[in-house]
Amino acid sequence: MFRKSFPGWRPFALTAALGALAGLGLAPFHLWPLTLLALAAALRLVPKSPFWLGWALGIGWFASTLNWIVNPFLVEPETYGWMAPFALILMAAGLGAFWSLGLGLGSRLGAPGLVAGLSATEFARGHILTGFPWALPGHVWIDWAPVQVGALVGPFGLTLFTLGLAALASRPRTLPLAVLSLAAAWGYGAHVLSLPMSADKPITLRLVQPSAAQSLKWDPDQAAGFYRRLIEATAAPAGPLGRPDLVIWPETALPYMVENAPDLPREIAAAAGGGAVLTGLQRVERGADSLRGWNALAVWGPGGKTIATYDKHHLVPFGEYIPLGELAYDWFGIKAFAARVGAAYSAGPGPQVLDLGQMGHVLPLICYEAIFPQDLRGVPRPDWLLQITNDGWFGTFSGPFQHEGQARLRAIEQGLPLVRVGNTGVTEVVDARGRVVASLPFGPQGHLDARLPGGLDAPPYARWGEIPFLLLLAGSVLFAILVKRRRMA
Repeated sequence: MFRKSFPGWRPFALTAALGALAGLGLAPFHLWPLTLLALAAALRLVPKSPFWLGWALGIGWFASTLNWIVNPFLVEPETYGWMAPFALILMAAGLGAFWSLGLGLGSRLGAPGLVAGLSATEFARGHILTGFPWALPGHVWIDWAPVQVGALVGPFGLTLFTLGLAALASRPRTLPLAVLSLAAAWGYGAHVLSLPMSADKPITLRLVQPSAAQSLKWDPDQAAGFYRRLIEATAAPAGPLGRPDLVIWPETALPYMVENAPDLPREIAAAAGGGAVLTGLQRVERGADSLRGWNALAVWGPGGKTIATYDKHHLVPFGEYIPLGELAYDWFGIKAFAARVGAAYSAGPGPQVLDLGQMGHVLPLICYEAIFPQDLRGVPRPDWLLQITNDGWFGTFSGPFQHEGQARLRAIEQGLPLVRVGNTGVTEVVDARGRVVASLPFGPQGHLDARLPGGLDAPPYARWGEIPFLLLLAGSVLFAILVKRRRMA
């Protein structure tokens, strides 16, 4: 069976190479024409052996786009470095199986079926087992005008659009239609970007980038130095915009447990000189027979008074929790993976909009949560979005910049400004159409004072979610069926 269906190593390797080339459309290269050309060529090859070559295409795509996955294993290379290549290979092979399934099933309906099948399985990848919608083909537009289509159809709609363009570009007779479709999307995006924006809010934010090296971040001997950086940036003199109303520190910025140092909120608030401070931290609760920890944030006002708190709810599998870890404890008494005994983070109750008084209502996203468009729905509409993150785990080449791009896409989809604060970067303020209006250099320690941009009315995607995409997907499937029947008639 293997010999009968496997197309041979040469077509397999060629298709994988096309997938890797297509991945160069994402950050840090942004070569979207190469994505379209490579996918167009691959869609001509895949029907010869759709499951195998679909898998090869996916392996190449994910090996190229998710190369940053090796970096967490290189923080302590003497212990974990040997795992790095296996992590990349296994992740690329595992996620490539979604492409194999989508292209394999879709091939039954010709080129339109390939587009619909892969779009459907990319949607599934974004939701199954808590989801992982990173490196979608639609993300190649994040730094270009067509990304504004995301406000209409979201990231999966952008993916359907991208794959449709590649399919049209794969054949000479439909290439003009691909050019016209891309021109229409580009024109729409340019028009949207030319429209007037809401005025900035009379709120001054100070974003603090402490640049704590990941290899030293949890070293007890370094904690005092990192804390001093944060305090000094918070207490720095006011700039032209006046004293900050809110100072924002990144994810897990506080190197101490507040439970063990209850005077910390008062000390931090004093450094803010009357403003509020929002910080990422870890918090724990001890019970008679349990110990739970959360990746969280807290907002402290004058005198260290707690204004708001939030616990991260969408955790990173194997990074912040072990799937089935609680069942292993219940069934077999294995404590090594159970959150209830402090072996992993516990999940918060869900998305939450925080009322910050004069600073408005904010929807906080801690790190990984910003890649999930579905997590921004089902809550009251906020005034702005906030992502605090520690991207020091992801190196300095591609991971932080792909992560930042996905966060900006959330701003476009929701028509809301986004404030992003990273330990080592990317730290920036983004307007409601996804444009960076203020930023810090990536890497160095520093702080930035900026006004909070205004928001827009909720765009279609913010109101209807995935309904437009699902309707377009259903229409694609119907079109593929009609084309096949016509050819068979």
